[in-house]
Amino acid sequence: MTAQVAAPTRVPGQPGPPAVEQLPEQGGTWHLVVSAQAGDRDAFGQLYLRYYDVVYRFVLFRVGQHRQTAEDLAGETFVRALRRINTVQWQGRDIGAWFVTIARNLIADHFKSSRSRLECMVGDVLDANLGVDFTDRTREGNPADTAVDRQIAEIVREAMGKLTAEQQECLDLRFFQGLSVLEVAAAMGKQEGAVKALQYRAVRALAQRLPAGFEQVIRC
Repeated sequence: MTAQVAAPTRVPGQPGPPAVEQLPEQGGTWHLVVSAQAGDRDAFGQLYLRYYDVVYRFVLFRVGQHRQTAEDLAGETFVRALRRINTVQWQGRDIGAWFVTIARNLIADHFKSSRSRLECMVGDVLDANLGVDFTDRTREGNPADTAVDRQIAEIVREAMGKLTAEQQECLDLRFFQGLSVLEVAAAMGKQEGAVKALQYRAVRALAQRLPAGFEQVIRC
């Protein structure tokens, strides 16, 4: 059985929630959504407590058990959900499905961003040392291209393993973690100029350690 629930009174200065029909019984979680749409932050806090673990486990499984990344993406899921709470309507599903959908989109954005950073790094190496422009390549939606991207990442990671520990740390922080030169300097206890010089030497050293025929991999 479902009960008809009247729309909550609009809070001055805030948009009202979307029209909702056939809401579940008050013992469920949808009444918390309705309250959150009316501006009740405590209600949203209860939704967070109920669904955070579900979202976190969903994300953790898909990011390869990287706990910090999973925590960041799970947290961002609820930040985004709070901003969009007035857009959700009752469709006969638990609100948890909506949170998971947001998380899934954030995961996709995360991997796209990581791939872009890797491609930019490899592009810089190739442009400077092999005369090949990799950054213009687009690979969206092609399974074969995805396999090539994975192969490139493995080759670059293997080559990075042959660098000094300091060079590896610099490249990892700059291109895989996405930190700025200033942030890398703080993390490594160096001056900005020293980090720039270290990055330059590391990129050159990496290019020298890429296997023969590497440029053919990105052309296939």
